Amino acid sequence: MKKIIATLVLLFIIQTIFAQYKMRPVDELINRTDPGWPVVKQWIDSAKNKVEILPVDTIKAKDALYKTQVTTRSIMGAIVYSTGGLLVDNGWIRILGSGSTKMQRTLPDWNKGKAFKEFGDRPKFFLVADDAAGGCFALNYGSFGKDLDSIYYLSPDNLEWEPMGMNYEDFVWFCFTGDLKKFYKGIRWNSWQKNVQALKADEVFHIFPPLWSKEGKDVEKSTRGPVPADEEFSYNFELRKKMGFEKSGD
Repeated sequence: MKKIIATLVLLFIIQTIFAQYKMRPVDELINRTDPGWPVVKQWIDSAKNKVEILPVDTIKAKDALYKTQVTTRSIMGAIVYSTGGLLVDNGWIRILGSGSTKMQRTLPDWNKGKAFKEFGDRPKFFLVADDAAGGCFALNYGSFGKDLDSIYYLSPDNLEWEPMGMNYEDFVWFCFTGDLKKFYKGIRWNSWQKNVQALKADEVFHIFPPLWSKEGKDVEKSTRGPVPADEEFSYNFELRKKMGFEKSGD
């Protein structure tokens, strides 16, 4: 009986260790000798696609960095700590940072309740960016496949997580310099540039008929209206459940 109890206690401890990790204080995450921001800034200065740097609030940046638990030497940590977020291609793509007036969502807070329940939990994926059509970009930490630390795209034209074959750094570089017109073929409509100018960075377009449906294959014939990004994410997540892509208990 004692052996059984001891085994159960050990299993509980192991599960707890794997479910959560000790969070490092923010001072340990700030790299002052080799920060990643100069690299990101250099990329932005040479970007082919327009990149807007949202202003950073120091207090919010430290909070977001602590909750994200990455160092500022990394590209992700640099963006979180040095920006309120990045808007790419006139705001079509939103790379999450530490939040600002223009885009209030922060990288860690956006993931809470979606990728994990509480800060300190080990997520199986991590949402890092989204676009005006409701598509989402996420790092794979075990949910999507064996290619850990790879970026997947939840495409609005099929609601499936598609591997992009790149890590976070490559993804940021792709956003800055990649052929976004080709990437978004069939998802963008002719007047998207005009429409996205009036769209808030915490909103996305709800497209109807949906692009994944038979009736919605021609985006030019669809109707589009702004909805909160969180509302669209939840809507798509529920649709994925109904389609059998998501397990109800996930």
